[in-house]
Amino acid sequence: MNIFVTGIGTGVGKTVVSAILTRALEADYWKPIQAGFDEGTDSEWVQHALSGTGSVMHPEVYKLQLPASPHIAARQEGVEISIQKICASIPNINRNLIIEGAGGLLVPLNDAEFVADLIKALDARVVLVSRNYLGSINHSLLTARVCREMGLPVIGWVFNDQYLDYEEEIVKWSNFPKIATVPFSETTNGAFINSQANAMKQRLKALL
Repeated sequence: MNIFVTGIGTGVGKTVVSAILTRALEADYWKPIQAGFDEGTDSEWVQHALSGTGSVMHPEVYKLQLPASPHIAARQEGVEISIQKICASIPNINRNLIIEGAGGLLVPLNDAEFVADLIKALDARVVLVSRNYLGSINHSLLTARVCREMGLPVIGWVFNDQYLDYEEEIVKWSNFPKIATVPFSETTNGAFINSQANAMKQRLKALL
């Protein structure tokens, strides 16, 4: 099964959640588009967090220098991101694959296509990541609406930090279930990833 992790924006915790999902399902991890890597790539971070678990980190299809929207980063390097090329590069494995997206659903990949189009082309199910901040309910429900309008199969929400009131509102209005809440931690190391994977494993598998 291909599971695509997207969020309501940038910096909401997709990489940490992707690592937790990878551990919970004993899956492999793939981030096909990396934009910006001066401080290391997301794949490198996940590999470090999951060291010794047996999960494989598959290489990026596009590794772009500029930390910006993928279509802008690609344009600067004279590259055009192709959804067809990404689909042709999907790892051929006999286990679940966690695919981490860039930004949110309506992040452009080229002059005509968005992250949401990539999800549809990959025939992936979706995990939505949300984090509490002023305006996050709006951003979460806009994300949910795009999923519905495009017919994307959503597994549910993973919330970063613990703000039950806003979680309940988003679940109610979106009509997508809550998978788990990941508490804030100063140290998102392997032990933290493992503990959160164990905490959400049963609920996650019940929703698959």
